[in-house]
Amino acid sequence: MKVIARNKKATHNYFIEETYEVGVVLKGTEIKSIRQGKVSIQDAYVRLKNGEAFVINMHIAKFKQGAIFNHDETRERKILMHKREITKLETTIKQQNATMIPLEVYLKEGLCKLKIGLAKGKKKFDKRQSLKEKDMQRRVEKALKDR
Repeated sequence: MKVIARNKKATHNYFIEETYEVGVVLKGTEIKSIRQGKVSIQDAYVRLKNGEAFVINMHIAKFKQGAIFNHDETRERKILMHKREITKLETTIKQQNATMIPLEVYLKEGLCKLKIGLAKGKKKFDKRQSLKEKDMQRRVEKALKDR
């Protein structure tokens, strides 16, 4: 498993409650560009509509040798999930006022996979608390390393 892109701010801005591994429907030039590592999921999110899931704002750069067959960089891309998972997520999102965000893009056995997470937004004081905990953890690790 080779991780291509990771959303580093996801854990800072959201509480991740559940994660799912899903496939993505891609064109030929898109997968070639992903294999070169030219993908960004920083502003991406997942939208559920009509019983299907789509990833929005996932930026995949144009393939250099693509010519006229190149793709639109930020088009909606369909996510491959089971129907029962999608309906379960729809009810969970409506009840808990949550959202779905992509966490990682990686290659697994030659296929592009997306790790998405069911997330709830953090308030400002939650973010400060997370930073304090990380700082304390770093201090403890440094103190143990110095001994």
